Amino acid sequence: MGSRLPVASRFSSPDPLFGEVAPEIIEDALIHLAMENEQLLSALPGPAGCFKEARTVEFIFLLSEKWHLDHPARYQAVELLERFMIKQIEQICTSPRENIPTSEQGRSRNSVQEQIHDTFVLRLVSCIQLASKLSLHYNAVNSDTALKFLQSLKYSYTKQELLESELTVLETLQFQINVLTPLAYIELLLEVLGHNGCLLPAKPLHQMCVPLLDFLYLKRDTIYDTLLNIAIENLTPSELQIAKFLIVKEDLMLLAVGIISTSAFILNPEHWKKVQPFPSKLALRGERKWRLFICLSTTRSW
Repeated sequence: MGSRLPVASRFSSPDPLFGEVAPEIIEDALIHLAMENEQLLSALPGPAGCFKEARTVEFIFLLSEKWHLDHPARYQAVELLERFMIKQIEQICTSPRENIPTSEQGRSRNSVQEQIHDTFVLRLVSCIQLASKLSLHYNAVNSDTALKFLQSLKYSYTKQELLESELTVLETLQFQINVLTPLAYIELLLEVLGHNGCLLPAKPLHQMCVPLLDFLYLKRDTIYDTLLNIAIENLTPSELQIAKFLIVKEDLMLLAVGIISTSAFILNPEHWKKVQPFPSKLALRGERKWRLFICLSTTRSW
């Protein structure tokens, strides 16, 4: 008798199928994503991007790989952790302190900071668990697996504390955890390219886009710092310039176009200029797109 295949290999999600969606649906979806992207950019919190530090992203990627999670799950875990941490800090900063004596407010603030620091790895694991449940229902990271990992790092959490951590993330985000990632924008724009008669097939473009997106997540600060220096033609941007540049760093549609353009250049430099994912009515921030492409091309070191 042949051995049974492991669950991950029997039920692993297939690569995206391109060219199967009606043009009307593509257009509606593109407009919806563009509008949602604009809404997010219009209400950016000040700390946006602060919790996508390279070591944190690498931790999430390695742990997701250890648990056999797909790329959408790892990206979603990064975005969930970012949103949760920002929301948690906002709640702490806006919580009433009338009943705390002035002499003890500093000590109270330090206590809260220590609590955030001490539970950071626990919250990170909870975000990966939630992302796995959204992405791979048959391969979700259960409590036993997560607890075993935390115990290997010498943490003494119980299963109840692990469940409470998941609930804390859910409640803090008001159960809005199905967040969009750059990959969703990339895959939709590849559909647009196919509909517009792109000379490069969508499948190899997608296969190149995924490792490029991994690379950008891991080298995010370096790439965007380079982009800012190019944009202002100065190696020492002011605090105001850095603050204004935040909208570029958090623009998922811009990022998707830059990733696709760079992938097209790597696969076929002769045809990359013909890769135009945006219809004319949605040609947003075109100049930024090419600058982002330049940064991805010049900082790629693998």
